[in-house]
Amino acid sequence: MNLEFYESDDTVVGVLNVRLVIRSANTLKEKRRIIKSLKDRIKNNFNVSVSETGTLDHCQYSKLGIAMIGNDKRYINSTLSNLINMFRCAVSVELVDYHLEFI
Repeated sequence: MNLEFYESDDTVVGVLNVRLVIRSANTLKEKRRIIKSLKDRIKNNFNVSVSETGTLDHCQYSKLGIAMIGNDKRYINSTLSNLINMFRCAVSVELVDYHLEFI
């Protein structure tokens, strides 16, 4: 079987990193419940992959990595921008900082 790979600029990967504060969490168990609920909501409403990537051992801070792949940079940018707005409006967490990049 001969596979040929073509170089293409059609693939766009959008990566969003967010830092959150969870003021209502006093234990890691409460934090994990809130973050799991938030991740489930993100996965159900947006076509993205999401993972907690940092500050795993602190009960009031979290860092999430979110990625989306496609061929339309404007659509990916729009989706990830909608996610940022969702974080800004969320009651259970506070958005501290975010970084959006395209690969």
